[in-house]
Amino acid sequence: MSGQSKKKPFKIEAYKHRVEVDPKYADRTWAVIEHAINEIYNHNASGLSFEELYRNAYNMVLYKFGERQYNGLVSTVTRHLKDMGKAIESAQGSFLDELNRKWTDHTKSMQMIRDVLMYMDRTYIPTNHKTPVYELGLNLWRDHIIHSAKIQTRLVDMLLEQIHRERMGEVINRGLMRSVTKMLTELGSSVYQEVFEKSFLDVSASFYSGESQQYIEVYNCSNYLRMAEKRINEEVERVSHYLDSKTEPKITAVVEKELVETHMHRLVHMENSGLIPMLVGNMYEDLNCMYNLFKRVPSGLNLIKDVMASHLKETGKQLVTDPDRLKDPVDFIQRLLDMREKYNEIITKSFHNDKAFQNALNASFEYFININNRSPEFISLFVDDALRKGVKAASDDDVDQVLDRVLVLFRYLQEKDVFEKYYKQHLAKRLLSAKSVSEEAERGMILKLKTECGYQFTSKLEGMFNDIKTSQDTMLGFYNSPYGNDMADMPAITVQILTTGSWPTQNINTCILPAEIVIVCEKFKAYYLGTHNGRRLTWQTNMGHADLKATFGKGQKHELNVSTYQMCVLMLFNSADRLTYREIEQATDIPGPDLKRCLQSLACVRGKNVLRKEPMSRDISEDDAFLFNDKFTSKLVKVKIGTVVAQKETEPEKMETRQRVEEDRKPQIEAAIVRVMKSRRVLDHNSIVTEVTNQLQARFLPNPVVIKKRIESLIEREFLERDKADRRLYRYMA
Repeated sequence: MSGQSKKKPFKIEAYKHRVEVDPKYADRTWAVIEHAINEIYNHNASGLSFEELYRNAYNMVLYKFGERQYNGLVSTVTRHLKDMGKAIESAQGSFLDELNRKWTDHTKSMQMIRDVLMYMDRTYIPTNHKTPVYELGLNLWRDHIIHSAKIQTRLVDMLLEQIHRERMGEVINRGLMRSVTKMLTELGSSVYQEVFEKSFLDVSASFYSGESQQYIEVYNCSNYLRMAEKRINEEVERVSHYLDSKTEPKITAVVEKELVETHMHRLVHMENSGLIPMLVGNMYEDLNCMYNLFKRVPSGLNLIKDVMASHLKETGKQLVTDPDRLKDPVDFIQRLLDMREKYNEIITKSFHNDKAFQNALNASFEYFININNRSPEFISLFVDDALRKGVKAASDDDVDQVLDRVLVLFRYLQEKDVFEKYYKQHLAKRLLSAKSVSEEAERGMILKLKTECGYQFTSKLEGMFNDIKTSQDTMLGFYNSPYGNDMADMPAITVQILTTGSWPTQNINTCILPAEIVIVCEKFKAYYLGTHNGRRLTWQTNMGHADLKATFGKGQKHELNVSTYQMCVLMLFNSADRLTYREIEQATDIPGPDLKRCLQSLACVRGKNVLRKEPMSRDISEDDAFLFNDKFTSKLVKVKIGTVVAQKETEPEKMETRQRVEEDRKPQIEAAIVRVMKSRRVLDHNSIVTEVTNQLQARFLPNPVVIKKRIESLIEREFLERDKADRRLYRYMA
C-alpha cells in the first residue's frame, strides 16, 4: 500500500427517533422550581432537595424550556423584591438596618438560586446572551429597590446624615455604613457614584465651605492649618473604613479646595501668624504643615515660595544697606551667613529640601548681596579674620566648615574679580606678617577657590606661596655668603622677594630708612643682584615689620614688635628727645595718612604708648609734638604694637581699587569679544553683548557700555570692522 489510511474522527450521533415530552411538563416542573424559590426567600430552604431541584432545572434547559425558566425567574424574584421594597419603606426602626437585612437576605437567596439554576447559567444564558442569574438578582435589586424614589431619597439622606454626625464628633455604626456602601458598589460603580457619591461630594463641599468661613475668622494661621490637616486625615480615614477607595482623591480634593485653596492667600498673609511670622520665629512644624497642605492645591507652593523670596529680598536689602551694619564687615558677613543658614534649615526641615525653594533662596541672596558693591571686600575681610585670628582655637575641620560656609556667599557674587583683588591684598598681609593661622588652611581656601573658578583665578595666589618659600631659600643663601658672614654687629634682616604681578604691590615711595638698616639692605641687594641677572629690586617699606630692643626709665628693657614705619619713627628718638610731627615727616618721608596712623598707635594706645604726645588727644594733627616716654612700663618683655588701621578701605583707596579692577577687566572683555568673533566671523551688536556676558559672568557681569567701548577699541586696532552694507554688523578681520 502506498500509505496509511486516515482515521475517521470519533462522533456520537443523536437519536434518530423523536423524544416525546409531556406538554404539561414545563408547567409542572417550573411550579416545583418556583415553589423552591419562594421557600428560599421565606427562609424555609432546609426542607428542599437541591439534588432534585437541580435535575428539574437541568431538564428544563435540556427540553428547550430555558426561556420559560429564565422569564419565570425574573417574575418571581421581582415579586419578592417588591414585597421587600414595601417592608423597607415602612421600616419603623433603623432604615439602614432594615435595608441591609433585606439586602443580605436577597444576596443569600440569589446564591442558592444560582446553585439550583447552575446548568442554565452555564449553557442557556451564554448562548442566548442573557444576564447571569446572580447578576440578574443584583440588577433587579437595583431597579426595584435602590431606584425606588422613596427608598433612594431616604437612603442618601440617611447616609449623609450619619456622615454629618460623625464629622460633628458623634460615634456612628461604621460597620453598617460599610455594608450599605459596599452594597452600592456591588451594584456597579455607576450606581455608587450616581446614587451616593455625587450627593456626598456636593454636601461635603457645602459643609467645609461654611466651616472654613467660620474658622478663618477666629483661628490664627497655625490653628487653622492644623484643623485643615485634621479634616483631610479624617476624610481619608472615613474612606478607608466605609467608602469606596476611588472616593478618596475626590473628597480630599473637595476638602483641599474649600479649606486651603479658597483661603490660601489670606492664610499666607495673615497678620502675626502667617508665613512671614512663621519664618521669623523658626516655626518648623507649622511651616511643614503649611507646605504639606499647600502642596495639595494648584499654585500653593508657588505662593509660599514667592512670599518667602519677597521677604528674603526685603530683609536682605535692609541688612546690606544698613549704615550701622557696614561699620563692622565681619559682623556684616556673619549676619548674612546666619541668615542663609536659618533659611536653609527651614527649607531642609520644613520644605523637604524642595529644589524650587533652594533656587528661590539662592536667587534672593544673589539679588541683595550684589546691591552692596562692598560685599566682595567684606567677604574677603571675613575670610581674613577667620584665617588670621578667628579660629585659632579651632580644629582644622572647624576652619574648613567656616570656609565652606563663606564660600556659599562667594558663589552669589557677580564681581568675583573684585573679591580676588581684595583677597590678594589680605592674603599678602597675612603671609608677609606671618599671621596666618596655618598654611594648610590658606592652601585649603585657595583649593576651594580654584574648584569654584578655575586655575586662572588662583594662579597668582599660588605664586605668592611660592615666593615665600623661595624667599626662605634666598635668605639662607645670603647668610651663608660672604655678604651675610660680615654682619656680626649689624641688625638681622629677613627679606621677602615678591614677584611683580603676583603680589598686590603698590607704587609707594620708599620711606627713608635708618642708616643701620640701609647698610644691611645694600648688602642684600648686592648679593641678590649678583646671583640673579637682569632683575630689579624695589623696597616695599610699607609692608614690613621689625623687632626693636628698647631701654626705658630705671633700666627697664622691652622688645618691641613694630611695623617698618614705626621702626623708622622710633629710631629717630635715639638722637632726639622731642620731635614735631613735621620733623618726623621730613626725616622719614612716610606718606601722611600712614604716618598719622603710625604715630597714633605709638602714642595714643593705652599700654602701648612708648611715645608721649603734646597736646594729648586721640587724633594726630600736624602741630603735635612727640617725646620718648621713659615712664613706659609693661608686664610683658615682648610688646607688640599694632598699627591703627580701619579694616575697610578709605574712599580714595576704594576708588583706586575699583579703578584697578576696571582696568583689569578691559583685556578680559576684549579677549572674550575676539573669541566670539573668531568663531562667528559676523555678528550683530546685541548678540556680541549677550555672548560676551555669558562667557564672563562667572567672574563678573560686564557693563554693555564698556563692551561697546572695547568693540570700538578693537575696530581702531583693526581686529574688527563694521559691515559696509549693514552698520549694525561687525566682521572679524583675520
